[in-house]
Amino acid sequence: MLRIVKIPFAVMKAHAEAAYPNECVGAMLGTSGGGVKTVGLAMPLQNSATGSQHAFYELSNDSLLAADKAARQLGLDVIGIYHSHPDADAYFSETDLKHSCPWYSFVVLSVKGGSFDHANSWLPDFDQTRADPEPLETAE
Repeated sequence: MLRIVKIPFAVMKAHAEAAYPNECVGAMLGTSGGGVKTVGLAMPLQNSATGSQHAFYELSNDSLLAADKAARQLGLDVIGIYHSHPDADAYFSETDLKHSCPWYSFVVLSVKGGSFDHANSWLPDFDQTRADPEPLETAE
């Protein structure tokens, strides 16, 4: 299960809305234990995709390293990545799967007409052949 507390979830939604009509991307920092990962900090990152960012995001190695460094300084772990789907549902696409990491939770935020609509979390397998829904609890 992935639990996102109030402030990080608000940051994620605001980031997704601000990036609209493009996809946003960010890191989720937090803790895990007892089968629950808790997001305590959402870290917006730069979508470094070249060309249209409406249906694609790219996360640079430097951005991911910066998130990992920030997490370590705060005594947290990078437990996942979030990104938005402009004018689409919060599904895990084939492109998302191809660029996934099996040790992270992946939250997809649906933004329709510039406003947050809904979110889902996904857990990709080690072979990057499928992603299963992960129970998601958010504080709004």
